[in-house]
Parts: sequence; C-alpha cells; structure tokens
Amino acid sequence: MKLATYKDGSRDGQLVVVSRDLGLAHYATGIASRMQQVLDDWAFMAPQLQDLYQQLNTGKAPHAFAFNPEQCMAPLPRAYQWADGSAYLNHVELVRQARNAEVPATFYVDPLMYQGGSDDFIGPCDDVVVPSEAMGIDFEAEIAVVTTDVPMGSTPAQALQGIRLVMLVNDVSLRNLIPAELSKGFGFFQSKPATAFSPVAVTLDELGDAWDAGRVNLTLQSSWNGRKVGMCDAGPEMTFHFGQLIAHICKTRNVRAGSIIGSGTVSNKGVGKGKNMEWPKGYSCIAEKRCIETIQTGQPVTEFMKFGDTVRIEMKGRDGQSIFGAIDQTVVEPESAA
Repeated sequence: MKLATYKDGSRDGQLVVVSRDLGLAHYATGIASRMQQVLDDWAFMAPQLQDLYQQLNTGKAPHAFAFNPEQCMAPLPRAYQWADGSAYLNHVELVRQARNAEVPATFYVDPLMYQGGSDDFIGPCDDVVVPSEAMGIDFEAEIAVVTTDVPMGSTPAQALQGIRLVMLVNDVSLRNLIPAELSKGFGFFQSKPATAFSPVAVTLDELGDAWDAGRVNLTLQSSWNGRKVGMCDAGPEMTFHFGQLIAHICKTRNVRAGSIIGSGTVSNKGVGKGKNMEWPKGYSCIAEKRCIETIQTGQPVTEFMKFGDTVRIEMKGRDGQSIFGAIDQTVVEPESAA
C-alpha cells in the first residue's frame, strides 16, 4: 500500500491512503490519524489500511478525492530518529580520489553513518530555504526505509524484518560548511538542513521483485533545473543493504518504531580509465559531479545550486509508473519562502 500525510495546519498532518497509480487518496479517518500511530501498532492498523487501499484501487472507496502531492508533508513529518548512511562506496571513492586520498579499508566492512535532524522535515514540494548561496547548496538523491521496533543486537537478516516502509529522499547538504564541521571531529550539523521526502511511502510489496534483500533494484532519476543529470541504478552497487545499515545502529542500542534510515547518495561507477573515464549514468548530487570534473581535468567547474534552482527526484517501476511520486523543489532565500 501507499501512505502519505496531508497538511492540516498541525505538526503531524493527516494520514491518507493513496492509490497505486497515485491518482486518488482517502483519509484514513477511523483507522489512524497520524503515520506514527500506524508504526506504533502496525499489526493491528496495517491490515485495515490495506483494506482501504484495495477499495481505493478498485473504485469502491466512498470518499476518495484527487491526490495532490503539493498538499503533502513528509510521509512521517517528524521522526524519533533520522540516521543517514553512506552505503554506496563509489561515492566515497570518488570524493577520496578527487583529493588523492585512499579509502580506509574499514569503510568496506563498517558503514559510515551520521545522525540527522528529525524534528523538522519538509514536504516533497516545499521550498528548500537556505540562508546563503555561499553555503554551497547541493541536493542528494537517496532512498530511505522506515522501521518498526528493532532490538539491540539484531543481525542484518533480523533487521530486514523490521522494515515497514520505503521512500525517496532529498538530503540537502551545504557543502561549504562541511569541511569546518568535520575538522572539529564531531560530524555534520549545520551543514545538514531540513531533509525532504517523497510524497508517499510504500510497503515492500509495492516494489515487487525490485526489492531484493534490502536493496531496491530500480533507477533513481535526478533532474536539476529541468535537465536530467542522474539515472543511477540503486541496487547493484549498494555496498551495504538496509539490513546491514539498521544492524549497524542496533549494535549498541534499540531502534524504535518510526526510525528513518537513509542509504546515502545513490552512486554508480564510471567506465574507462584515468582521465578518459565517463559516468554514463550521471550523478545524484552536485558534489559528485565536481569530483568527476576534478578527476578528469584537475579542478571542478560545476557550481552549486543558486536561488531559483529546481531539483526533481523520482523512481519509476518496471511498468514506467512513478512509485513514490516526485520530490519537486525550488531553492529559495528565507525572505522569499512561502
């Protein structure tokens, strides 16, 4: 099934069920009013929502209305936890190669992960508000999962059983703030503003055979100012699958219902050698494009995003239909924000 959260003036919005083709929606009134309620009591509420979903898809839902992504908040508007990994090691390799540095061997056996802000997510069509262009505004196209309770000490296989929903992410980054923050030895903070998520979150069965042991074997599409810049395969080159990422967190603590775990920037390897290498599948963030340019020519030439720039992130199924709806945003300065 597909679930979304509509804006209603409150912090947590109103839960709606969305049809498979993203054409219709129906309030989940009488079952649950908020997404977190469902995650807290999944075994009881999910079957009821599934029944409503089936009615919606067969034209039998009594109070269906046209689904509008612009009315959506993030599917889970605020969360108990937002932990973002870096599961695509090619992304890390490019960054290191661009500055002539080796990737530590531990990176291939122990996932990188940071704790992001989870109190203030933004909707899929909300503006990305940034104080200054000088901060180095970048988009990052990713995939994320939402969990139920996963106990401390869970194995990757056990952790996979705790995944309830999947969605897309624009993990906005302020690249020019990152070096100073990392030099302090305490990780990202101001360089990671509010994160955006796709209009809908979907259960694993909606992905069919594209869901393969913690990976989504589909193409993640990224467009910048209307020009397609990334058509990256999300499955094959994901070094650590979602079960491994969740188990990494569970090594020393429980993961509770409503936790969101991100994949990190979806990234694919180039083809060729040396300065003649090409990246036919493009990129899922501007920083990676700049690394590619540095490898090829010795310096980056692509600038980061400016006010008025747009970004669109979407994933389509094997039938060509959008699965999650599109993240479709514009970068604005604070005084221009709606």
